[in-house]
Amino acid sequence: MGFRLRHIGFGVLGAALFGALALRLAIPLGLIPSLDASRLKATDLSVTVTDRHDRPLRIFLASDDRHRLPADLSAIDPLFLRLLLAIEDKRFRNHPGVDPLALLRAVGQRVASGRVVSGASTITMQTVRLLDPRPRTLSAKLLEMVRAVRLEGELDKDEILSLYLTLAPYGGNIEGIVAAGLRYLGKSPNRLTPAEAALLVALPQAPERLRPDRYPDAAKRARDRILTRAAALGILSAETAEEAIGDPVPAARRALPFLAPHLAERIRHSRRSAARIPTTLDLDLQATLEASARRRMEELGDQVGLAVLVVESATGAVRARIGAPDYFDRTRDGAVDMTRAIRSPGSTLKPVLYGLAFDDRLVDPRTLITDAPMPVSGYAPANFAHAYLGEVSIADALRHSLNVPAVRVLERYGPGRFIGRIRDAGVPVVLPNPDTAPGLAVILGGAGVSLEGLVSLFTAVGTDGEVRPLQEVAETASIGPQRLMSLRSARDIAHILQTAPRPLGLPYLADARPIAWKTGTSYGFRDAWAIGSDGQHVVGIWVGRPDGTPNPGRYGRNTAAPAMFEVFQHLKSLRDPGLPPVTPDTALADRPLPDTLRHFDLRPGSVSEPNSVLRLAFPMPGSEIELGRTSLLTLSAQGGTRPLTWLVNGAPLDSPAHRRAVTWRPDGPGFARITVLDAEGRSDTADIRLR
Repeated sequence: MGFRLRHIGFGVLGAALFGALALRLAIPLGLIPSLDASRLKATDLSVTVTDRHDRPLRIFLASDDRHRLPADLSAIDPLFLRLLLAIEDKRFRNHPGVDPLALLRAVGQRVASGRVVSGASTITMQTVRLLDPRPRTLSAKLLEMVRAVRLEGELDKDEILSLYLTLAPYGGNIEGIVAAGLRYLGKSPNRLTPAEAALLVALPQAPERLRPDRYPDAAKRARDRILTRAAALGILSAETAEEAIGDPVPAARRALPFLAPHLAERIRHSRRSAARIPTTLDLDLQATLEASARRRMEELGDQVGLAVLVVESATGAVRARIGAPDYFDRTRDGAVDMTRAIRSPGSTLKPVLYGLAFDDRLVDPRTLITDAPMPVSGYAPANFAHAYLGEVSIADALRHSLNVPAVRVLERYGPGRFIGRIRDAGVPVVLPNPDTAPGLAVILGGAGVSLEGLVSLFTAVGTDGEVRPLQEVAETASIGPQRLMSLRSARDIAHILQTAPRPLGLPYLADARPIAWKTGTSYGFRDAWAIGSDGQHVVGIWVGRPDGTPNPGRYGRNTAAPAMFEVFQHLKSLRDPGLPPVTPDTALADRPLPDTLRHFDLRPGSVSEPNSVLRLAFPMPGSEIELGRTSLLTLSAQGGTRPLTWLVNGAPLDSPAHRRAVTWRPDGPGFARITVLDAEGRSDTADIRLR
């Protein structure tokens, strides 16, 4: 019997050696078909969207609904590779695709025991089978051997090993060591413990029967056999193997990363041919802000959405982008990317208007302007809280986001020209009626922009006055920056906004770092905005209902601003601590102010107000005025020659008499007579009733 087995074994060995030699000689003659068509499966990979440090943000399924990620040998733990070759194919580096000695051993064991004891498939043969699965028949096995030798002629050993580790089955829809490491271990396979390496070697031997999430005991036994054998082969010490045997196996699959889903979906569809798409995002910041946004949503209530955008001021590179805190929340239309939605911006465009007006020398931060109820070209703007400050500087008008001064400046600058300048900077603006010219309401929210458009605009503030297009895919050429305003105007705007009063009661406002910030609220409380720059990053926040329904009581200052300042707190670790606060290029006090810029109503060549007729703009004669909680009224006049004198019931007011608008606090309800006199003796009077 032993004599017969030896002869059978030698016969098999001789046939295998002769076959391997014949196959090697046949390859150059083109007698063995190529595997190019079958190898297409290896190009059907899961698309991975990564952050700026090549860490995965999102991994998509391949077209056959499997997680299949490419394996790079340089990014795989060397211990795993040693174990794999020692257990699966110890002569992998030397055989031509078929291992005659392994074949001899397998046949001998089969004849001696009457059953299959061990296989003779090399890693190359297994790779062929993964590329082109066939029924396990003798003819299929022979074809597999033929193709294995052919594959060895087309690829080098490392390429074959990488291909195998890309396609190796690990149970369910997991293929390849990279996907297996992420799903079972929660990490890439570049650094593995002995227990982890042994588990990843064992699973492809019977991927469905050894799935640790379903059959942890079977998975552990298979892993421990690998560890025991590794100790016997001297790959691991006996102590290391024994310690690894004591480690548990993972009992569940890990969730794959699911960050920045809106951005990942969009760029995946735009770059279908890429298996790995690097972005400019920062994974740590993105994860932190998504968790923070979900917590804030619990405070804001049902159906209220929130969007966050963080970019680098100098480059426009997006560092974090949240289209919705919960992608799967249907009550908040979570699948809609609200960073790109066109919404009413409220008064967030005011800084842009004033910066452009500074460039044109229409106004200066020190220019005085009247904040009082008055019609402007037939339009009657009102302040947000229906309170008016009288005569203020342009800087204060911007700090306090006063509506009337902004509308008056826009009237002089020109609404169409204003919208044109924004569009020329590369930021789309949508008008309610594209067929009509822009009106004065555009400065108070009467036009549509997106959060990404506002953030792009704000990259000009505090830098050099140039708008940076947003960049979110790494290593792609983008349109260069577009000039919006001058460097001096940009820094003047930043300085003004840095000194705007911050909301009260926010614990993280102890950070004294200057932030140039602006809020906005659209008509009907539909959109609440906050946008700010610390000189290094621009942060934009939108809060509202994606369906556009009102959200009463939620406005920029009390809803979006706290979220924005919280984001800046998270950015502290990313900042350059030496970055100086943004200040005007030249101190305002050192700049001469022409007479024509001292007051908004003075035009070139004029020494007095253009309208010589003095009249009360507010209050009008016969008015009945409801006193608010503050009982503070703003009295304003138009025309006449300054200085002006203000009288209430015949008594002069304590406020500065030269101003065209003053404030007055009534004693209470009743009747009152308001009189204004100018330097030439003209006067106007209004009798009113206070309720």
